Amino acid sequence: MEDRKRPLEEERTYTAFAGNRLIASGDLKTMVLGTKEHLDRGEADGLLIFEDQTGVQIDFDLRGTPDEALGRLSTHPRFASTEPPATVRSGPGRPKLGVVSREVSLLPRHWAWLDQQSGGISGALRSLVDEAGKHGRSRERARIARDAASEFMWVMAGNLPHFEEASRALFAKDQERFDALIHDWPEDIRHHLERLVEESVRLENEAASPDGQG
Repeated sequence: MEDRKRPLEEERTYTAFAGNRLIASGDLKTMVLGTKEHLDRGEADGLLIFEDQTGVQIDFDLRGTPDEALGRLSTHPRFASTEPPATVRSGPGRPKLGVVSREVSLLPRHWAWLDQQSGGISGALRSLVDEAGKHGRSRERARIARDAASEFMWVMAGNLPHFEEASRALFAKDQERFDALIHDWPEDIRHHLERLVEESVRLENEAASPDGQG
């Protein structure tokens, strides 16, 4: 799983488990405060925190007050922004669009189809490329979501009954068999895993739709 830094403003959710029990889930701030409250009660055994969208485990420094714990998020290696500051334009004129001209070789029927599209040939080609990119991103998000469910399952359910069969059913997209195999797993693990799988199915349906938006 790719481990790159993620800015705080991205819409991601996080879930903390203590043993088999879910103790906090939500956006980054909600999860941190809920987990810290749990730790401040002296319940620190078996704490694991997952990024829901990737299944990656993340460690946090939750010492001190809640404000101190939140304040350290801006310097956390996974969330600290590494983007250079935006360049402020000064002076008149339109910004450069970065347009690059290259030779394109197509069959006559392709040129004929492009000539009939609104926006001209260049506009039609740009639209086709953008559309293909959108579907590609949707497919990638769907794949990552199913991998995230698998990552969570490996960590939290690797020693539970029927784990290997459930893992195979997960990637075979055999939902009925998967649900049956995990039916007797600890409730919080099962419910969270079901939520992750539901999200992967939603993204797969979105990627398969004609407009890439479900």
